[in-house]
Amino acid sequence: MNWTALLSTQRFQLNAGQVVLAPAAANPESMAGLRTEFHIDHDRVVFSSAFRRLGRKTQVHPLAAHDHTHNRLTHSIEVACVGRSLGNRVGAMLAAGQQLPADFTPFDIGSVVQVACLAHDIGNPPFGHTGEDALRDWFRRPEHAHYLHGLSDGERSDVQTYEGNAHGLRMLATLEMYAHAGGMRLTSAALGSLVKYPWTAQGSPRDGKFNLYRTELPYFEAVAQELGLIALERERWARHPLSYLMEAADDICYAIVDLEDAAEIGILSAGEFERLLGPLVELDRVWSTDDPRQKCAAMRGTVVGKCVTEVADRFMAHHDDLLTGRFAAKDLIAVCRAEVRDVLIEAKALANQKIYRHRTKLVTEVAAYPCLGVLLDTVIPAVHAAVTHGQLSPREQIQLALLDRPPSRHDTLYTAYMQVLDWVGSMTDNAAAGLAREISGVGIL
Repeated sequence: MNWTALLSTQRFQLNAGQVVLAPAAANPESMAGLRTEFHIDHDRVVFSSAFRRLGRKTQVHPLAAHDHTHNRLTHSIEVACVGRSLGNRVGAMLAAGQQLPADFTPFDIGSVVQVACLAHDIGNPPFGHTGEDALRDWFRRPEHAHYLHGLSDGERSDVQTYEGNAHGLRMLATLEMYAHAGGMRLTSAALGSLVKYPWTAQGSPRDGKFNLYRTELPYFEAVAQELGLIALERERWARHPLSYLMEAADDICYAIVDLEDAAEIGILSAGEFERLLGPLVELDRVWSTDDPRQKCAAMRGTVVGKCVTEVADRFMAHHDDLLTGRFAAKDLIAVCRAEVRDVLIEAKALANQKIYRHRTKLVTEVAAYPCLGVLLDTVIPAVHAAVTHGQLSPREQIQLALLDRPPSRHDTLYTAYMQVLDWVGSMTDNAAAGLAREISGVGIL
């Protein structure tokens, strides 16, 4: 892989079901250098309704009433800030080593990573990872197996495995802006940097995670070819090098900021937070204050800065392996110096022990299953009836009308089910909980 191809600003669209080149975005400011193609990407993501909805989707603390805790929107913005810093630093080092193509600046690298970071959670369903599990659980229950008859193996894998990463790409490439005609039509560089798992559900080599539903596979094939991504096997490619910076920015933020939130609402003490980050902070040089919140914020800022420096340095140390698809480590954090790596690993371990298993989170996770189950119980039988035999009872007609886009005569069972997952997955936590309560008949009057 080479940087000229990896930073491609080419956009794609769908025309009569075929993936074709999209015309360049109208950008009268480009000649003056005021707005690059990557700035256009940034604005398309930020102004999308899917991005705004992240403001009512939980990050860690479910539907938290506390003003200072994070939701998916604030988390994404902060990840984008860290990602931009990582990209700028890597871009400067690439330029210093004469590895950056002449038509690009270090800030272009920062902008590409920033866009990927802004969009990295855009496909998360209500209730986060528990929501993913709840949607998967419904389609995998033996009593629902008859709804999947007639699907191919690949289609069945997609329907039974709601994956926020894959739905994120679907939001960008199919659902938002130019719906079903190329989506937001972002640059190839931004899409490649977003895709952390460039393979399908059936091609997943680890953890079951993937980024490509069959619906977006032809689109991504065109993007991968444009970027020069290395094809490892059928329906599986090597990652875009900048996706590792996006991943690291996310890891840094949720490892450290989740704990800061926990200290903010009293799940974790300020002393525990201080002891954890102490190895990376000269405590006597942190802004002197008696306010625990301000002290935690000062420590967090110092540690994030040190992580950015270390991760960017590790990227450059492994630059050649990243470009040839031979980078063997799990992620960039894994190859960081021990003092940085150990703090981030310990932060994640502490979060697992004291935050992710906290009762307030567990209660919401338990409730997510019946909540999303009610929604699927309501619409899937009606969708199945509409597609397979077209005969609907009066009740099924009403149920089908709940969908933003009921199945048409052109839909297959697979595409109809994907539209149901689009509908549920796009909901905020509040919307899903409210609709489930209403259609269950609770509090009807």
